[in-house]
Amino acid sequence: MIRRRLWVLAAATLTSFTMLPAIAVDIPVPAEIHSSLPQARLQGTGVLRFFGLRVYEARLWTAPGFVAEDYARQPFALELVYDRRLEGQAIAERSVAEMRRVGSFDEAQAKRWLALMTKAFPDVAATDRLLGLHDGQGDVSFFHNGKLTAQLVDADYARLFFGIWLARPSSAPALRDALLGLAR
Repeated sequence: MIRRRLWVLAAATLTSFTMLPAIAVDIPVPAEIHSSLPQARLQGTGVLRFFGLRVYEARLWTAPGFVAEDYARQPFALELVYDRRLEGQAIAERSVAEMRRVGSFDEAQAKRWLALMTKAFPDVAATDRLLGLHDGQGDVSFFHNGKLTAQLVDADYARLFFGIWLARPSSAPALRDALLGLAR
């Protein structure tokens, strides 16, 4: 009976720890952010898991005074540090599907944005970084391991794409809260 209780306690404890947001310890500001966000600070960080497996750690870099409800009109950077190999095409396709949860757009936009993201998101492996930089006015730049991969100016795209992580209808609300520093 005692042994069973210990196993239940251990399982509950392990589950709790895997649900906690990632803990930021002196993470340096990525170089590609400095010119656009000279006062960038880490707003929050969290881990996306799929069936318990780590997919990536997400980090939100913001300027002082960042207001979460108005994310689409503010400069920030979203950095994803991958924990496993994923195909860029799959990342792009999943992004379009997730953007549809945030808001509506037509098929012509979906095709244009998918083509852009296919270029922006190469295949990734463990420790690879993808970073999206938003200027607050619709200008978006994407980087892979510090190298520029794509740019566009499209406020609707910026709102919907970054809304995957920052909008209220996020498919990962705990990750959203962790990124915005709201995690309890």
